[in-house]
Amino acid sequence: MLEWLGGLPFALLLQRSSTLYLLVNAAHIAAIGLLVGTIVSLDLRMLGAFRAVPLAVLAPFLSRMAASGLALAILTGFLLFSVRPLEYATNPALQAKLCLVALGVLNALWLHAGRHWRDVLSGQQVRAVARLHALASLLLWPGAIVAGRWIGFL
Repeated sequence: MLEWLGGLPFALLLQRSSTLYLLVNAAHIAAIGLLVGTIVSLDLRMLGAFRAVPLAVLAPFLSRMAASGLALAILTGFLLFSVRPLEYATNPALQAKLCLVALGVLNALWLHAGRHWRDVLSGQQVRAVARLHALASLLLWPGAIVAGRWIGFL
């Protein structure tokens, strides 16, 4: 299946065009910046930073922006993976990155599915459980970035 993926037209195009590969890579980096920038801002606010900004106003916007960054990062990451899928599939750094991203997504989904997120959106005090989700997020997403940078060194 991985060989098949590497032979698909978009993968071949990326393999043959250094300019297109560069643009997809740049889009991946921008998507990660959007994802992590908005998540870190939201997490810090949930942990008590810049209290002058109402969390009930900030949280829905930042959450949607983070989801948009995640969607773009997944799309561009898949395109980059398709260039050398056999090599990347066995790369321990990529495996670690994917695990950290999955944990980050699960952490966000768990928070959003619970009553603590509804409390945040209604302007109530941020409960300890929601703060733990924010703290976990602050560890998981930068960890995924470090693992992602590590890919090229293994």
